[in-house]
Amino acid sequence: MNPTDSSRSPDDFTTIEVARALGISVRSVQLMVDRGELEAWKTSGGHRRIARASVDNWRDSRSLGKSPEVSRGPASDAIAVERRGGPPEQPCVLLIDDSVHFQKLISLLIRQRFPSVDLRIADDGIAGLALYGELKPQVLIVDILLPGIDGATLITSLRSHPQFASSHLVVVTSLDEVQRAPYAFALEDVPVIHKPRLVAELPGLLTKWLPLPAKRRADGAIAGTN
Repeated sequence: MNPTDSSRSPDDFTTIEVARALGISVRSVQLMVDRGELEAWKTSGGHRRIARASVDNWRDSRSLGKSPEVSRGPASDAIAVERRGGPPEQPCVLLIDDSVHFQKLISLLIRQRFPSVDLRIADDGIAGLALYGELKPQVLIVDILLPGIDGATLITSLRSHPQFASSHLVVVTSLDEVQRAPYAFALEDVPVIHKPRLVAELPGLLTKWLPLPAKRRADGAIAGTN
């Protein structure tokens, strides 16, 4: 196929067709192309075409493949605890973010303040959605721009499930207020932390939802009596 040919072929899709076929947003499809997860080219008129075979391969890899546990990011390996081996009251936090840098940063923040927390990490929205159903975490931390399903679509999907009412949600994003306006439908009444402010804002927010270690609770009580 000549990439400059603007005619349609049964072997390719438009971006909108892929979004409908996979049940995700057009923006998520664009991100998947940018990340090399889908094979795409542009017509002479600048319209993106996506190879049908790459869409089928991506869908097959999700249906066959990875269990949610495998989809944990590398940063979680150092601190995650198998739920089967931990105490039943152990709090669980699920982070859905595809950036290894921010996986590590958030892991470090949680490990320092809440060392007993069972932190799990998913690298994309689809794996995160599946892992949420398995873990039912106390806290869900979600990025907006994700491969597979964007964070706003994921949040909207979870809100249809009764169990979601028992979880605390916080959105972390590199988008500023103007850039995240298209996702406002899912962000109403949800704490949103701009990623440059993670270190300053995330630990204090999590303190409202997660138990501090006994020593820190005691230190806080002593400080309150002085």
